[in-house]
Amino acid sequence: MTSVLVTGGAGFVGSHVVDEYVKAGYDVTVVDNLTDQVHEDEPEYLNGDAEYIWGDIRDRELMAGLLDDVDVLNHQASAVGVGQSMYEIEKYVDVNTLGTARILDVIVEEEIDLEKMVVASSMSIYGEGEYYCPDCDKVRHPALRADEQMVSGEWEHSCSECGSTLEPKATPESKPRDSTSIYAITKKDQEEMMLSIGRAYDIPTIGLRYFNIFGSRQALDNPYTGVCAIFSSRIKNDSPPLVFEDGEQTRDFIHVSDIARANRLAVESDAENIAVNVGSGTPTSINEVAETLIDLYGKSGELEPEIANDYRQGDIRHCYADPSKAAEELGFEAETGFEEGMRELVKWGREQDAEDNFEQAHEELEEKGLVGEN
Repeated sequence: MTSVLVTGGAGFVGSHVVDEYVKAGYDVTVVDNLTDQVHEDEPEYLNGDAEYIWGDIRDRELMAGLLDDVDVLNHQASAVGVGQSMYEIEKYVDVNTLGTARILDVIVEEEIDLEKMVVASSMSIYGEGEYYCPDCDKVRHPALRADEQMVSGEWEHSCSECGSTLEPKATPESKPRDSTSIYAITKKDQEEMMLSIGRAYDIPTIGLRYFNIFGSRQALDNPYTGVCAIFSSRIKNDSPPLVFEDGEQTRDFIHVSDIARANRLAVESDAENIAVNVGSGTPTSINEVAETLIDLYGKSGELEPEIANDYRQGDIRHCYADPSKAAEELGFEAETGFEEGMRELVKWGREQDAEDNFEQAHEELEEKGLVGEN
């Protein structure tokens, strides 16, 4: 029986990955530090067929012992939160970059023999997605929008040559990376370090570039998590979801069950030393997310999205996946549609207590000068 060590395996994504491995017959060990921002206590959803070790991935002795007993490393552990990473810089670098470096150092120094490594990467490493100028008939990779543009409410990108409005395209793995937050930089670090060590020491390694994940077990009390969880918490507490810009910015939402399956397929595939997008390939606007959740929570007519027309430093306009490489290399395609996945999230969310901490997080961003007014 193949044995897998899942770091961060008690978290939102990691726990679903654990369930997927257990269901497929793997011997699963989890290491997780149950960080306070995500967990109050040990979650009720933990899989009884996995072994749980409560500890920190930065504990060298602990990781040496755990890694020596497994065939596969699945590295999910990470400090998560784009906005928060911009003012808790040391924390994010310490957990994500240095934590991963320590794991890899243990593997090398202790000469640990692994059959495969899988690392959770992120679409955030791209910065803006890929665009197309119909007038110039050229692919474009615009940089972040300037403050002057954002203040004037000109949300869409323009072609640098002809000035025409650019059209978003599906973003392939070949798109140049332009990480626009500390979080994104550390995710790029994790991916690149693991692929580098995998190549150097002949350990087949796969980087999975997750797009916007949603589904049950998201920490609804955590205001630094994904937009679906943040909006759910607001709506459950009878507060309107706050939408930045005009709400027409788009993302690629993929259900956590599909993410879990992609991790299993990464281990079982013959692919090695590559990074692939894990997304649905379908763009969805933030307004559509807010409106769908309001409807599914039964709050239509009572609540409507609050369009702030403000903007956050580092935010991108459009990014959705070209998932063809994952299909080719891993045999992966998303199976859960947006509406179906949202129903699953809301069914779970109705049973959860959710404290709305959004205002506190928003005030922190404002105090740090990371929110601009239109």
